[in-house]
Amino acid sequence: MIILASGSPRRHELLRKLCTNFVVEVSDAQEIQSAENPAALAVLNAVHKAQAVAAKHSDAVVIGADTIVVLDGKIFGKPDGASGAFEMLTQLAGRRHEVITGVAICAGGKTFTAAETTEVFFGAMTAADIREYVATGEPLDKSGSYALQGGATKFIEKIHGDWSNVVGLPVYRLRRLAQSAGIDLNQ
Repeated sequence: MIILASGSPRRHELLRKLCTNFVVEVSDAQEIQSAENPAALAVLNAVHKAQAVAAKHSDAVVIGADTIVVLDGKIFGKPDGASGAFEMLTQLAGRRHEVITGVAICAGGKTFTAAETTEVFFGAMTAADIREYVATGEPLDKSGSYALQGGATKFIEKIHGDWSNVVGLPVYRLRRLAQSAGIDLNQ
């Protein structure tokens, strides 16, 4: 049995690109909010999520993921309400930042991990643009306060790297991690 330790509909949709036979069980692991190394933080949170679910299902393959946005070394998680989203987007406007997703697979008592980094370039945004986008509610539960696949598309000038990583689950990296661990995601 394969379990996705995330309630994110975006991760659910992306995992369907790799396998169709899985269930979702939202992890109750508490996320760590800060660390000196952003990639290590994303991986650590992914591990905590996967291991919390794996502890209840020793015979399952459990996949955990955590996505963060990093601007000039500062980690942006999910915003604290509309004002937090406005502040994050104001800082990201017209700038290049990184989106890092840590992934973890727990199987057979072992944990396998990887991280994927994608560069995202935002074009200029006015305060009115940002307020209008925040008012949609979409940014309120997203790391960095935006959704590549949603309304933020109109602000993104370009990306370098895996677009699925920016959405929340780096499909290629997860596939390669599973292969290197000898795990068949189509079981």
